[in-house]
Amino acid sequence: MIIIPAIDLQGGEAVRLIQGDYNKKTVYNSDPVEVAMNFEKIGAKYLHVVDLDGAKNGDNTNLETIRKIRRAINIPMQLGGGMRSPEIVEMYLNDIGINRVILGTAAVKNPEFAKEMVDKHGAEKIVLGVDVRAEKVSTAGWLYDSDINYLDFIETLKSYGVKYLVVTDISRDGTLTSPNWEMYEKIHGINVVVSGGVAKEEHILKAEKYYGVIVGKAFYEGKVDLKKCLMEM
Repeated sequence: MIIIPAIDLQGGEAVRLIQGDYNKKTVYNSDPVEVAMNFEKIGAKYLHVVDLDGAKNGDNTNLETIRKIRRAINIPMQLGGGMRSPEIVEMYLNDIGINRVILGTAAVKNPEFAKEMVDKHGAEKIVLGVDVRAEKVSTAGWLYDSDINYLDFIETLKSYGVKYLVVTDISRDGTLTSPNWEMYEKIHGINVVVSGGVAKEEHILKAEKYYGVIVGKAFYEGKVDLKKCLMEM
């Protein structure tokens, strides 16, 4: 199991939202490059970055910040937010050097897009972000809900050769309550990264049966000793 610290970018800053609400934002550091370097220093083996502006608007206003983060660290990095065209995916993978890109909105609207990207770049480089609200998949930075059941969507993705998912219960994200374990227990036959609601070290330990767990607000708020967890896991 991989513990993956998270950086959410908005306007070039490291921020966190509550339940995906752009009006409920906390800025934790104006220098996300420094944050990324610290994660590597304390032992992180992977970094999770989300471009919130890209997720919301489909643009790449944080491109230079992402480029600086990639240049500053040696550990692998996965990036989500705004991956809505083959050209953008190609740029981040091949020009910027991102190790894995996370597809979301574009794949919900057109699941064949996920298949095309897996076929072109390989399943090791393409992750699907499945953002769930009331068992339905949400899009556009969680601003819009589809009528697609998350389990049905996952089965479609599996048939397309997708191997990795970041699955988030939006209602838990940024709340420091608990991951939605019941939701995760229904997912089988694919590598799942637990995301949303991690609040203490016991949650990280409970996620050990999954491929990975993302730690964000719990670290920024001092709820977990991330260095200790990274050393022990």
